[in-house]
Amino acid sequence: MKIYLRPVFFAGLFLIFGGCATYQSQVLESRRLLQERKFDAALAKLKPLADKDSGDKLIHLLDYGTALHLAGNLAESNKVFLFADKFAESQDYHSVSRVTGSMLLNEEMVQYKGDTFEKIFINAFLALNFLELGQLDEALVETRRMNEKYKKLRGEDKKSFELNPFAKYLSALIWEADQKWDDAYIAYSETYALDQTIQTIKSDLIRSAKMSRRMDEYKKWKAAFPEVPELPSWSDKSSGELIVIYQQGWGPRKDFARHDHRVPTLRPVSSITQTAELEIQSLGKFQSEFIYDTERAAIKTLQDDAGALLARRLAAFAAKEVVSDQIRQKNELLGFLSNVAMHVSERADLRQWSTLPQTIRLIKVPLKAGSYQISIQGLSGSGSPTGDRLESRTVTIKAGRKTFINWRSLN
Repeated sequence: MKIYLRPVFFAGLFLIFGGCATYQSQVLESRRLLQERKFDAALAKLKPLADKDSGDKLIHLLDYGTALHLAGNLAESNKVFLFADKFAESQDYHSVSRVTGSMLLNEEMVQYKGDTFEKIFINAFLALNFLELGQLDEALVETRRMNEKYKKLRGEDKKSFELNPFAKYLSALIWEADQKWDDAYIAYSETYALDQTIQTIKSDLIRSAKMSRRMDEYKKWKAAFPEVPELPSWSDKSSGELIVIYQQGWGPRKDFARHDHRVPTLRPVSSITQTAELEIQSLGKFQSEFIYDTERAAIKTLQDDAGALLARRLAAFAAKEVVSDQIRQKNELLGFLSNVAMHVSERADLRQWSTLPQTIRLIKVPLKAGSYQISIQGLSGSGSPTGDRLESRTVTIKAGRKTFINWRSLN
């Protein structure tokens, strides 16, 4: 295969002497602005990156869609995520020039495709937006889309953490909101198979099995979880339910490993706010319960990819040696410089969807139909208020229906 050496050589020199911003440095200021809830300023920085055609386009679309979600611009967020979902499907190929560049320079030359759990999160965010907008039918479309992805990914033998148990749990909530109890039960069962640490899953299994009239399964779960009480609200058609989906903090961020800048590592982002407390006027306070750990999924995904990453870098090392030797045969000095340029230019790929939360938690409260004044405040690990707060607002609960609210703590 003929390799055009001169462009490779000068590209390497550019990376050494001119420098090239990593993904993390490109979005650092935008994340700081989001953390300070200066959403307009953050969006102004993220939009040009999302609009630009590049190998990083997908990751910037995901950041921009998340920022719009945080800013409360849910309709525009959905436009971005719908485009990102289609765009992600088109990234299942790599151009020959980019693959060659990644071998001779660094892995950031290849189009960003996204990790498995990230791709499923796209549809989860779409569903979250639609739920808060009160558009249940559209949320159901995303539920079906998530199920299609699950079927495909299971065939590829993906690990449980890659399959994003939160997205599966969210699909169960949506089926239940549409009173499709059999579908809800199946989704809760699949969630339990992926992750048994979800705090609400035991009562969800019992309730959905009973409501779907799967009596054998109902008896099985009742026997397995004798400590779980049945609530009168399960069958009370005059009651509705308020569901707060709470996104806590920031997921871990990629950085160069201390021992080798060619190897990526994930560094957790500390958060003051650890849990959330919902207050319903005249009714009391309700604590959030754990659903999903994005940090854990990201770290395990990177660890699982370590072997493949090592194999790619060994192949890249060999390719660099071959190319520099070809140059050296014609010009000793140029061959030496090109070898240095290509090896020094190599660095870890730091791209990731870094605006995801650290964990996702849930607050579920059955309520009689009517209007309620609610507020949410963030709490530290010791239970003290952190200042992160959703100010008082009115929510309307309808009989036999679920009302969804999304909230994110950012400090």
